[in-house]
Amino acid sequence: MQGNPLLDFSGLPAFSKIKPEHVKPAIDFLIAECRTLTDKLSAQTNPTWQNFYLPLADVNTKLSQVWTLVGHLKGVKSDDAIRKAHEVSQKSMTDYSTWAGQHQALYQAYLTLKASPEFQQYDLAQQKAIDDVLLDFRLSGISLPEDKRADYAKIMQTLSELGSKFSNNVLDATAKWEKRIQDPAELAGLSERALAAAKESAESKNQSGYRITLDYPSYSAVMTYCENAALREEVYKAYVSRASELSDHTLDNSPIIDQILAQRFALAKLLDFDSYADYSLATKMAENPQQVLDFLNDLVKRSRPQAQKELAELAEYAKTEFGVPTLNAWDVAFYSQKQKNSRYAVNDEALRPYFPEQKVLAGLFEICKRLFNLTILQKDGVDVWDDSVRFFDVFDGQNQLLGSFYFDPYARENKRSGAWMNGVISRQKLADGNLEKPVAFLVCNFTKPLKDKPSLLLHQEVETLFHEFGHTLHHLLTQVDVAAVSGINGVPWDAVEYPSQMLENWCWQAESLKLISGHIDTGEPLPDKLLENILQAQNYQSAYKMGRQLQYGLLDFRLHTEYQPTKAGFVRQIANEVEAQVSVVALPPYYRFENAFNHIFAGGYAAGYYSYMWADVLAADSFSRFAEEGILNREVGQAFVDHILSQGGTRSPMALFKQFRGREPRLDALLKQQGIL
Repeated sequence: MQGNPLLDFSGLPAFSKIKPEHVKPAIDFLIAECRTLTDKLSAQTNPTWQNFYLPLADVNTKLSQVWTLVGHLKGVKSDDAIRKAHEVSQKSMTDYSTWAGQHQALYQAYLTLKASPEFQQYDLAQQKAIDDVLLDFRLSGISLPEDKRADYAKIMQTLSELGSKFSNNVLDATAKWEKRIQDPAELAGLSERALAAAKESAESKNQSGYRITLDYPSYSAVMTYCENAALREEVYKAYVSRASELSDHTLDNSPIIDQILAQRFALAKLLDFDSYADYSLATKMAENPQQVLDFLNDLVKRSRPQAQKELAELAEYAKTEFGVPTLNAWDVAFYSQKQKNSRYAVNDEALRPYFPEQKVLAGLFEICKRLFNLTILQKDGVDVWDDSVRFFDVFDGQNQLLGSFYFDPYARENKRSGAWMNGVISRQKLADGNLEKPVAFLVCNFTKPLKDKPSLLLHQEVETLFHEFGHTLHHLLTQVDVAAVSGINGVPWDAVEYPSQMLENWCWQAESLKLISGHIDTGEPLPDKLLENILQAQNYQSAYKMGRQLQYGLLDFRLHTEYQPTKAGFVRQIANEVEAQVSVVALPPYYRFENAFNHIFAGGYAAGYYSYMWADVLAADSFSRFAEEGILNREVGQAFVDHILSQGGTRSPMALFKQFRGREPRLDALLKQQGIL
């Protein structure tokens, strides 16, 4: 295996040397190593942390790192070769995971370790790591008879393949659609910057005129600013019917959704759960499906009257000011922007010059310096997968390196849409006693710089950056030395979004907005009047926006709670019911949001999308302490690090929250913050 860059663990990944043909040999080699060591160490009569857990964790962590790298490259630099390499090795990874999860001798060795006197001497992280492994065994069907274990293996393999196919279809359907426009009059309303981006996009394809795509910056610009209602409708229809029977049939995700739900239901039944939602909650904070449904339905009940009022006011505004008789789904963003501007003198596009990407980043780092005593420095000369990617080191107050992250900010072809953070290396004390520092990928899809002009962010994109940086801090500031529960590892899924939602709050405070804004031409921060307007506009359509998240959360949870294999047309039926219950906008019959819902069909959020709202409650209530004691108060910031960011998955999020806040969370904190109470 010499010469395979994926197997060089001496430093950071050598991205410029990694090729798709390296994937299979590296994964096969590491899996073989893991299998051999598993068999060998499981046969010991006296397993201990040193002779059993650590050496096994070391080799499995290497496999996990390499697989994360491969998945990362598939997301940020996707082509047929890397997809094929990923697909081939995904089968091997799933096979290995199932094999290890049903390895009887390995299970017995962990049970022996748990029952040993030594276990009582372990620290919290060590005990939690072992307890988590034992829970994973139970959820992997360890106690099933042999034929049922084979069924489990088959289901997991099928689900793995279906999830990959789902996300590939979304990526391909998004990339396939384009609209070429020659006459700029058809794009009236778009900013100079958006027009320049559309022109540059056309030039990149050797086309004349302008090119509109379904990449989010292009889609969003048309929906929010284009005066051409027919074009808005055309782009909206293409976007909300991606990967459905209404677009390219070869990329239709409808049958894949049916198969995924059927396989998940079969998995839950195999493991003696009533539904996949019950299975999903076995590793989450929420206690049972009814608790989640009550939580979501309660928020719908509390927020919907205000959402209806917000939309009625928008419809009246569009009718009175622009003579629009009926407000359609593709009109909402367009007239909302106009209403928001007329009401608060806030034009999102006009705010861009105040948020040059470098200034926002510098301000974010300054906030982290004041709050958490961190110094964040760019490091040059690091091997990256694209020229626009940068690398940063994060140091504590004693100038000790805590961890590092790659920042991939811009949208480009063959890159998955959205924004995310992935931990590629987790903090851990290795078997040889050395401490490995954590490394993360922070990925966004901002509009790239145009020729000589830097990237200018929408305020919404500033929020996205803060959100993903919250995840990044959670991963990098951990003080836990066991990889399985360090950083975001081992944190219940419905608490993972807590630090990320929390950090968004600093995008809505005058003191911090001054730090992250600086006009591209003058360097001046947001003027006081504009700042005041932005803060007044913070809760503009807050109930409507909450409703959209609740709609996605309920759709996900009901699909996974109520699924029965005999129900024909089940997915659309539930989608229609949830839309009728929650949405205050009349959605067209071609609306197929679920067909591109990567979070739940190709990500980790199946029966877990409610986590965003759940975490919002924790974040809003936690931030109220900063609001009371000072939003840049170092003492409170340090308490948040000590009780939340540094703890990894060692303790229950509720216990950690109570330590930080001194009490149980209150739902009212979120409703007050969003102006709904």
